[in-house]
Parts: sequence; C-alpha cells; structure tokens
Amino acid sequence: MKLNDSLVSVEDVSRKFPLDHSEVTAVDQVSLRVTAGEFLAISGPSGSGKSTLLNLIGCIDKPTTGRIFIDGTDTTDLNASRMTELRRRKIGFVFQTFNLIPVFTASENVEFPLLVQGIGARERRQRVADALESVGLSARARHRPDLLSGGERQRVAVARAIVHRPALVLADEPTANLDTHNATQLIDLMRDLNRRFGLTFIFSTHDARLLEHTPRIVRLTDGHVESDSAIEGDSHGQVLAASVS
Repeated sequence: MKLNDSLVSVEDVSRKFPLDHSEVTAVDQVSLRVTAGEFLAISGPSGSGKSTLLNLIGCIDKPTTGRIFIDGTDTTDLNASRMTELRRRKIGFVFQTFNLIPVFTASENVEFPLLVQGIGARERRQRVADALESVGLSARARHRPDLLSGGERQRVAVARAIVHRPALVLADEPTANLDTHNATQLIDLMRDLNRRFGLTFIFSTHDARLLEHTPRIVRLTDGHVESDSAIEGDSHGQVLAASVS
C-alpha cells in the first residue's frame, strides 16, 4: 500500500517521556496505516500506550522519533500554529469525560468548533442541526449537559466531533463512563456514522463490548504492536497485511 493511499500513516514512531533520571518508552517503534473509511480500535491493557498513540495521531503530542502523516501532510515538523490548524480542519475528538462546556446548551457545544473556524451563522445553524439529527438529539438541542444523561452527553460529544466534517474522528475510551445500555447505543451510533458517511474512526479501548463490533483491532503491549487483525471478510481486509511494516 502506497503512502498516498493512507489517511493516516504512522512510520516507526516512538514516544519517550523523562522519568526521574531516566526515561520511559510509552510508544515503541509503531508503524501502521489507516485508509479512509476504516473503523479501527487500538486496544491493550492499561499502560500499553493506547492513549499516547492516539494523542500522537491527533497532533496533540509529537513523537520522539518517527513520522506521522495525516491525509498526506507530514505532521512531524509542523509548528504549533500549523498543528492547531490541522487539528481544527482534519480531526474530530471524542473524550471519555465528554469535555462539554457546562454553561452551553447541546447546540452551543456542537457549534463551538465552527465558531473557532469562523464559519458564518447560517451555515453554522444548518451544520449543528444536521449533526444533532445524525446522533438522534434534535429534541435535546436546548438542554445543557447537566440536564442530559451520560449517554446523551457522549452523543453530543460525537456530534461536536463531526460537525466540522473532519477526515478523521479520534475517540479515547469513549465507552469508559457509560453503562452497558448507553455503551451499546454509542457503539451502534459510531458504526452507523462510519457506514453511512464513510467517517474514519480510530479509538482506544479495552472495552470488550466495543471490540466485538470492530472490524480491525490493533493490539498494543508495552508500547509496541502485538497484532493487527481484521474480521474475515471486512472490506479493508485485503490491505491489512501491508498495514504494519
């Protein structure tokens, strides 16, 4: 698979952090490629490097060594302002703690990324309405987060992540704070958005409920890729053999 075929390309990436008088390697020489439209889980036990790798792909952090390409852009040498711009245009984020602004309504929370991008008011209203409809929350648009259930808050977070039409959605342990009913609803929602709109999802998880619905799973152990597997017959199966170099 050529580099240009990949929406995300992680090339021999390591991330080390200082610890006392030494250092700890959180991500260890990881390479993987993700094509547009994939639904991919990064799995592994606590401390395996899942969240660190997600932060690197999301341009929240930079690798110590190696290179990361997002939609053809080499992010490794971008300065802070260009990294921020790339995140705003290309990437949507869903956090396990929702990260909603408590004094904003659901609609205002979803609208916020569009305000940051300077999108006009008329287009903002339409995009927000479309995003809330896509997650089944049109009727809750004027409710603040404290009036929403945990599952509804996470769906607002998903709507906020997709409202600016990113190339990639990253979710860090998205079901961690949800009960089984709401976790199942969220999994079904993300998979439906992936199938209907071709949205690319990469998420970290050790939740077996979510992994059961995931066509491709990259498992990390001690910061390195232990396995990269796909459900037999998945539409991306034919390229997975080339995913890890």
